[in-house]
Amino acid sequence: MSIPTRPNAIDNELENNVNGDFLALLPKNAFSQLTATQAREDLALQATTVFAFHCSAGVIMAGDHRATAGNAIFSDKTEKILELDAHSLMAIAGSPAVAFEMARTLQTTFEFYRRSQLQSMSLAAKIRALSKLLRDNLPATLQGFGIVAPLFAGIETDDPNARPIIHFYDPLGAQFEATNFASSGSGSPTIRSILHFLEKWGDPRPQDMGLEEAVVLANRLLMTAAEFDAATGGVHPDRRLYSTLKLLTRDGIRTISVEEHESYWQKAEA
Repeated sequence: MSIPTRPNAIDNELENNVNGDFLALLPKNAFSQLTATQAREDLALQATTVFAFHCSAGVIMAGDHRATAGNAIFSDKTEKILELDAHSLMAIAGSPAVAFEMARTLQTTFEFYRRSQLQSMSLAAKIRALSKLLRDNLPATLQGFGIVAPLFAGIETDDPNARPIIHFYDPLGAQFEATNFASSGSGSPTIRSILHFLEKWGDPRPQDMGLEEAVVLANRLLMTAAEFDAATGGVHPDRRLYSTLKLLTRDGIRTISVEEHESYWQKAEA
């Protein structure tokens, strides 16, 4: 794990350049302006399990479809892997209301910067932008009803030799680079343990797997997590229900279709 250096320079790129920073145009502490009624509504819902890992094709980011309200299943059609721009992904765990708003803000921020500055925001600045939103969400986090613990995957587009990287965050906004994998949400301990074992003793290791193997692994990880965590939505190949899965490479983002999931799964199980 590493913490990005030159925070002052990155903060200046995000906060001091008013002409290129959409966040500077927003009210301060926008996520703290919640009424008691909104707080009670946000309290009920939680998005559960997401994870990301390196494979030979790039970075796989995956998640289940379940959102829970206490001990009840609120939805099994929640999309948790969100495209922020052509080369960055965010996986949400925690309060969906807050997380989706953060994702929409980042999408607008990145596009606003690109259009106004005629260049893409740097990867380091994107990472810090999400950190800033989490920090602005501190009042809701401390009150316990607006906690978000996301994952971020991106690539530095200005460097032709750059590889995709994964960052994970704590709910207060601290960000850390994950060497090989990261996970978040209620099913994450199981998934993190399996990925650690496979990276240390697997043959092949996840980072050496091709796309087909990595997709099958992602679905098996969610199936395993669902066995031990009621809040994690499982994978059901017999009903054509698979994980939400996106692949990030230098060429951009690719969504794995149901047909691809099915084809890879049938080959692995044959």
